[in-house]
Amino acid sequence: MAKKFVVKKDTCIGCGVCAAVASAVFAIGSDGLAETVISEVPEDLVSQAEEAMASCPVQAIVEE
Repeated sequence: MAKKFVVKKDTCIGCGVCAAVASAVFAIGSDGLAETVISEVPEDLVSQAEEAMASCPVQAIVEE
């Protein structure tokens, strides 16, 4: 089952950990902050997205 992950822009500091851990799911946008690059994360990428969420130093990633 696909899941959805969202970056809270007001919390993100743009450190890039999420993009390093799960580049198929997250990237650093032109504003210097992280963004989700796919709307629904397929099952084979969920563990990477969850690791990125857990690795975020400011807990800017949430699962919806």
